[in-house]
Amino acid sequence: MKSHTEYLTFNLPTRMGFLNITPTIEEIVRKSGISEGLLLCNAMHITASIFINDDESGLHEDYKKWLEGLAPFDASPQRYAHNRTGEDNADAHMKRQIMGREVVVAITKGKLDFGPWEQIFYGEFDGRRSKRVLVKVIGE
Repeated sequence: MKSHTEYLTFNLPTRMGFLNITPTIEEIVRKSGISEGLLLCNAMHITASIFINDDESGLHEDYKKWLEGLAPFDASPQRYAHNRTGEDNADAHMKRQIMGREVVVAITKGKLDFGPWEQIFYGEFDGRRSKRVLVKVIGE
């Protein structure tokens, strides 16, 4: 079995945003030379996410609105106990928990084996600083 590992770094200019990283991931799979196996992609920060969904701007706006309704940004320590530690990003931790840490995708014949419309996204919930993402490809 072979493996190939790369680390990506993202720094989104907004507090919350989504970035389609599928083309980058496809290039990593191609570079790996693995034709049958699995891809693991995970955010290495607890206020960022990796998820799979459709690349449709209305859906992304719906996600932002929905997430903000579930865990609204509030830097004050009154709403979130986490913010009593001097942090101001408790909402970002909760948003990440909802959207997920990682994805695993099958690789078949050297390509990501997606369903229709599926794409891989980096989700940011406490942006304006660099964060890493692990990409690991294993197989033959």
